Amino acid sequence: MTSKIKPSKGAPYARIMGVGGYRPTRVVPNEEILKHIDSSDEWIRSRSGIATRHWAGPDETVATMSVEASGKAIADAGITPEQIGAVIVSTVSHFKQTPAIATEIAHRIGAGKPAAFDISAGCAGFGYGLTLAKGLVTEGSAEYVLVLGVERLSDLTDLEDRATAFLFGDGAGAVIVGPATEPEIGPTVWGSEGDKSETIKQTLGWDVYRSHPLPGGDAPEGRPAPEEIRYPAITQEGQAVFRWAVFEMAKVAQQALDAAGVSPDDLDVFIPHQANMRIIDSMVKTLKLPESVTVARDVETTGNTSAASIPLAMERLLATGQAKSGDTALVIGFGAGLVYAATVVTLP
Repeated sequence: MTSKIKPSKGAPYARIMGVGGYRPTRVVPNEEILKHIDSSDEWIRSRSGIATRHWAGPDETVATMSVEASGKAIADAGITPEQIGAVIVSTVSHFKQTPAIATEIAHRIGAGKPAAFDISAGCAGFGYGLTLAKGLVTEGSAEYVLVLGVERLSDLTDLEDRATAFLFGDGAGAVIVGPATEPEIGPTVWGSEGDKSETIKQTLGWDVYRSHPLPGGDAPEGRPAPEEIRYPAITQEGQAVFRWAVFEMAKVAQQALDAAGVSPDDLDVFIPHQANMRIIDSMVKTLKLPESVTVARDVETTGNTSAASIPLAMERLLATGQAKSGDTALVIGFGAGLVYAATVVTLP
């Protein structure tokens, strides 16, 4: 039987054309975190490599930060907002179940009527979005795709949790993905390990507040008393996550190199998820990356911004001249789920 459906007419390949980032104006040093937990600046730096992070103010919303980052990426790519055919936003800190924040962002940047949707893939979200964008461009559903990773994790930080209070930051990173005449985004190695989903999670579901009484009332059967309820926060089993990231994600990174036909000696840049400096350094050692490879260590001054961390680190490397257009980079994200995504790209 012959199909009546016409074949797709997309670009032969896809590439990252432009990148943009936005970091909130407020810089929060470790000293401010130490007002809430019994620790020290030395302990935080030795455990995570983090010295400062950015926290958003009241006017720096998920949408406004995204618009700022998007504008820079669009300008860097040399296109107009009207040319964007799809907007993909990865975030876990947009608190409305519906509508997707991507639709508001698309409208605010003047993109017309593109496809627009959110994805929730934690710290691997940028890699997931990049993979979807590549597919849209090569399939022909969109010529140019805006991919955003954006988080206001300060809204989900428990300042009294000694294990996580110092980790998280806010920000937005964006890239434009468009057509290419040769491969500039390699095959994606991605997946999930749901049996480990409890190692990084939100402490409470929003449904707790639907039927929960105000303080002073009686708690429904099976629910905690009002005085025990705290605003949801992100929590994690630090050692379990560290071991998984160091040992398993190095394997995934190597698989991505193999899938792209690239060796560590061919790399110019390594941009891992900015979760922890010890994890980054351990992966560099395990992968046996040459000293000539530039390694993103944006976590020191930006903290862990989940889905935003890779594009923010990419933007900073290019802006500071540590990386240059045309460099070959390995990017890998990993986090809550547990989920992961790795690929080799040519920098814009």
